[in-house]
Amino acid sequence: MSILIPSIPDSDQLHRDALTVLQPGFEGTTAPPDWVRRHLAAGLGSVALFGRNVTDQAQLAALTAQLRQENPDLLIAIDEEGGDVTRLEVGSGSSWPGNLALGEIDDPALTRDVARELGRALAECGINYNWAPSADVNSNPGNPIIGVRSFGADPELCARHTAAWVQGLQSAGVAACAKHFPGHGDTAIDSHHGLPMIGVDEDLLRSRDLVPFRAAVEAGAKALMSAHIMLPAVDPVYPATLSKAVLGGLLRGRPQDGGLGYTGLIVTDAIEMGAIANTYGIEEGTVLALAAGADAICVGGGLADEETVLALRDAIVGAVRAGRLPEERLADAAARVRELGSWARISAQGAPTEPDLSIGLRAARRALLVTADPAQPFVPVTDRPYVASFSPEPNIAVGDVTPWGVAGMLAERFPGTRVRSVSPADVAAEGQLDELVAAVLREAADRRLVLVVRDLHRHAWMAAAVHGVLAARPDALVVEMGVPQAAPVGALHIATHGAARVCGLAAVEVLTGQPTVRAAEVPE
Repeated sequence: MSILIPSIPDSDQLHRDALTVLQPGFEGTTAPPDWVRRHLAAGLGSVALFGRNVTDQAQLAALTAQLRQENPDLLIAIDEEGGDVTRLEVGSGSSWPGNLALGEIDDPALTRDVARELGRALAECGINYNWAPSADVNSNPGNPIIGVRSFGADPELCARHTAAWVQGLQSAGVAACAKHFPGHGDTAIDSHHGLPMIGVDEDLLRSRDLVPFRAAVEAGAKALMSAHIMLPAVDPVYPATLSKAVLGGLLRGRPQDGGLGYTGLIVTDAIEMGAIANTYGIEEGTVLALAAGADAICVGGGLADEETVLALRDAIVGAVRAGRLPEERLADAAARVRELGSWARISAQGAPTEPDLSIGLRAARRALLVTADPAQPFVPVTDRPYVASFSPEPNIAVGDVTPWGVAGMLAERFPGTRVRSVSPADVAAEGQLDELVAAVLREAADRRLVLVVRDLHRHAWMAAAVHGVLAARPDALVVEMGVPQAAPVGALHIATHGAARVCGLAAVEVLTGQPTVRAAEVPE
């Protein structure tokens, strides 16, 4: 039941435009809440879906059909990168490898094909706007938020795969949204929690971070998403999302003036993220973002309620009436949202093509990097192994719901497999590390030992535990499902370049010497 809150009537064009530029989320899987329906009728131009809104493909298609009844040009957004960040398959893991795996293969035609099939899967569910791909150059290997979401650390590689991904997705009639402009790859702080500072000069920014975004623009990306990062070399006062110098200059500016000449939709990263909410507040952040050149405000990952929509709408209207936000700027932003909604409706005409789910596993196999220790001849796993999975604190963009690893897959093949999950808390106190290593060795006994890690290079506790186990069991097999920055260890080291379900399947094939050949093993 919606709470009645006194607010300004939303019948005039100003209020319609203020609603049009919002991209809110909501709770529920079977039907949109009444407040969403009312605001769609009053001008809301977009809604955002998250994992909490998804149970299966048929349910999602029914939900999006109900939403579109209120506005045929509605933009229905989702954050579906494939790989580690999946909402469409939040309960099972993704059928498509993520960016780092595709960058490792470095076959732009394959990247285009993977993105096209992912787009077809989204289109089948009625989704027409995807907050992907991540075009960030992962120049800082310690980055806590990008990592495997990037195609890699080389700007030109990121550029050619960003362009291919955009083209593939949009060929399925789903608008691509390259992110996080002007680049979130050189950060040590997650902008969900704080405001990262990027201490690069403008020359390095242009020669490194902007390269993939230029490729996205040239590939016709329908939308770009801003990053909540400080770039003092460009704007010493405001973060990129709120900066006219970044959005109006670097992105919208004419190429002859040093800009990318972008004319499509600019959307902010989630306005309730700590980088904005904790420094400006979401209402002020919304007004400043629109004034700086943003056309749409992403909100709803955390604040998925009518009160938030009303607060942002009224903040926008109030800013226009106070002369802080030109009415023409708001009208221009709303027009871009409606224009993209019209493109999406036209692009969706005709029956969607069923996606080829097998391409994801084929790609995941090609992305594997397998390193064998010549002193430890590899013998495939043929009986119940012992699997220790080392789980770092979850990346908030990935979430803590989507399963990852190979333990479950091995247990399906070998009933009786023993599994232990290890977290930072298990080695936090003095003496716990030695106890953990001893427990793993004792429980594993004479079983084949499989150690599963994620970003081993970023976590000292994880590296200490793994090396402690390997000192006693050099025959152990290691699966790295994050960025393979650390040196390969173990009798066999498999770098999957991501933790998508298909990446786990590909690793299990190597571990067991049993390729997955039946389509049924790549479930929808």
